[in-house]
Amino acid sequence: MLLLSSDGSKTKTVVQKDAEFDVTYNDTVTSDNQIIYAFNHTVSRNKTEGVRVTVDVLSEGAESSPILFVVRQKQAVLSFQVPLILRGLYQRKYPYAHVGRTLCQPPTRSLTETQYFFVDVSTLSSLGTHYQLRISRVDSFTLHTDKKFSFTASPSQPQYFKYVFPDGVDTVIVKVNSEMTFPCSVMSIQDIQCPVYDLDNNVAFIGMYQTMTKTAAITVQRKDFPSNSFYVVVVVKTEDEACGGPLRFYPLRPDELIDAGNRSKTLDVVVSPAISSDVYVMGMLFCLGIFLSFYLLTFLVACVENKRSVDRPTVPGVTPVSPYEYGSFVTDKRTVSSLSLSLRLSERSLESVAGRSRQESLSSIEEDDYDTLADIDSDKNIVRTKKYLCVSDLARKDKRVLSKKYQIYFWNIATIGVFYALPVIQLVITYQTVVNVTGNQDICYYNFLCAHPLGNLSAFNNILSNLGYVMLGLLFLLIVLQRDVIHSRALDRNDLNALECGIPKHFGLFYAMGTALMMEGLLSACYHVCPNYTNFQFDTSFMYMIAGLCVLKLYQKRHPDINASAYTAYACLAAVIFFSVLGVVFGKGNMVFWIVFSVLHILATMLLSTQLYYMGRWRLDSGILRRIVYVIYTDCIRQCSGPMYIDRMVLLVMGNIVNWSLAAYGLLKTPNDFASYLLAIAICNLLLYFAFYIIMKLRSGERIQCMAMVCILFTAVVWGFALFFFFQGLSTWQKTPAESREHNRDCIVLSFFDDHDIWHFLSSIAMFGSFLVSVCLVCACTVDEDKAGDHSVMLIEFK
Repeated sequence: MLLLSSDGSKTKTVVQKDAEFDVTYNDTVTSDNQIIYAFNHTVSRNKTEGVRVTVDVLSEGAESSPILFVVRQKQAVLSFQVPLILRGLYQRKYPYAHVGRTLCQPPTRSLTETQYFFVDVSTLSSLGTHYQLRISRVDSFTLHTDKKFSFTASPSQPQYFKYVFPDGVDTVIVKVNSEMTFPCSVMSIQDIQCPVYDLDNNVAFIGMYQTMTKTAAITVQRKDFPSNSFYVVVVVKTEDEACGGPLRFYPLRPDELIDAGNRSKTLDVVVSPAISSDVYVMGMLFCLGIFLSFYLLTFLVACVENKRSVDRPTVPGVTPVSPYEYGSFVTDKRTVSSLSLSLRLSERSLESVAGRSRQESLSSIEEDDYDTLADIDSDKNIVRTKKYLCVSDLARKDKRVLSKKYQIYFWNIATIGVFYALPVIQLVITYQTVVNVTGNQDICYYNFLCAHPLGNLSAFNNILSNLGYVMLGLLFLLIVLQRDVIHSRALDRNDLNALECGIPKHFGLFYAMGTALMMEGLLSACYHVCPNYTNFQFDTSFMYMIAGLCVLKLYQKRHPDINASAYTAYACLAAVIFFSVLGVVFGKGNMVFWIVFSVLHILATMLLSTQLYYMGRWRLDSGILRRIVYVIYTDCIRQCSGPMYIDRMVLLVMGNIVNWSLAAYGLLKTPNDFASYLLAIAICNLLLYFAFYIIMKLRSGERIQCMAMVCILFTAVVWGFALFFFFQGLSTWQKTPAESREHNRDCIVLSFFDDHDIWHFLSSIAMFGSFLVSVCLVCACTVDEDKAGDHSVMLIEFK
């Protein structure tokens, strides 16, 4: 016993006791006395034992004058008060009278060493506070590989354990699971150093951490921990708001202490070795092998078609048609039909063709100056408003003019891609740096059960699987380039089939589609560097581009003169992306936004319908309302007459029904994932117009050739499987990170790729197949001789 004098008038009694492990000490402390418990234990370099301090305050009203416990060790000091006051949102205060803490174990260099530590107990309460103190050993403090360990934790009784990397293992994955959704908890990985941050208010100070409800998983690499070991820390939070749970106590009175109730949670932890470097190599080879096989298959098809072109008999006086331009998806019957038609047209066409100079510079050509038929001879309003239209009616402009017009699509999207991708790459690198520096793994919504790091990247497999978009986009560009070269050579030698037969061939939109597919792969990879709701637009922007370009290409096939210019098309797509950003930022639960968007969606649908129905021969000016009233009076009131263009009207009515329904769904349901909702609108319109295109081909007497049908069926099947894997939903940023992790699943292919990676593989193949279908539909056109008109382009247009 030692008497200490503080100011000459008061003395304070300090009592030191030699204490033992696993003994419960019941004592009372006041402001006049201080109790010190002295402990000693033997530590070994080859064996680590945890030491746990458990304290209970038995006196009532201890919140006003809590007891202070200070644990003094050789290289660390731990202090806490009991009752322990933990704060939540809006400064809510939760008292905990039962506290349990694990002491930090500093490493020892000796084989064995006796270490001493002291527990100081003091308070400022003059009435005295009764408490219980117990120091115990944690025999299962060290975790073993692939061995599950169960434990219980609470906000005032956090738990942490040590794991040492075994020889030959450089990467492990730490999984913590629980049968209970709530209370919300945090799993943290920290280096072996003191102090260990194991409370709700400081667990995020160091190391890697993530919130959890039922599951959490963190991949840990040996290179990040010089001591070849780390702590697994599990903390139960004071409130569940971070995990998507409700706030139980609201509103509150200032400085009111709130009873949190029972927030104990039973969990289990297991540490398993992650994949080896051989699996990384196998995954990369697997990915490359799949998509290189498409290059090989394309090469073989090209060789076969080239051989068929050499062996195909020719008609004297007519240049043979290159089958890779026309015959890769066309039967011999089609070729013979084309040749016989060419013979019948040669006499009338060669004179006009021979005099046409195709070496003229395109730089001086203006679109408005070149109509095959001068405006003074036939007004466009007369030609384009005929009841029965042919392609020849909508292909009057000079081919060189249209070729120049559609090449702008490619150059514009290439420019857009560069300017869009560079800041995106810079931003996602910053995201990854923030994740690595702060350790906050709630920033990115990975599938943590199948997230394989490489270098500074946290989920390399999700990035690698996007390689298919880039490789298949490049392959599509090569196919289009070859067709473009063959077609140009046919024009140079005045091939009648290239000059006068079939629908007009322009490759600019095909180049733009291939570039968009490559950019989709690049930006999807950027998104998966750190997937979350703020950068989801990176993954969807070029999806909108692809859907828009596919619709434009289908429309351009039969409407080359009146198809939208690149500037108009990209301006509209920019507006779509603009609304996508607004929807992600402001659309969640904002009824005003949904009303405005739905109204604009319906107005845009009506304007586009009018543009398509009248083939652009209408004006949006101050007299539009007067003309609408006049049409309603003459066609509906004065006399009931049906629409002039019935097939066109059917398409537009169906399109309006679909779009009005989607607008109503968005207004009523207000889905949280606005970007996916907007993409669904684009895909529905694309599928609707594609179905209409196929139906009208058949109605017009055209045939869908065997290879084109095979491509359509193959693409449909692949899309079906791709969508199956897409809807598995391995993560979702519509929920909190902890709730998202409940959807995480293990890898399913080579222990390297998960369901979403398979979606990347299949969707890239399906998009490539969809592009090939578009090419096939150009090549698989037949000429119905009975429907031939005076113009050499004779395919009947949709009515």
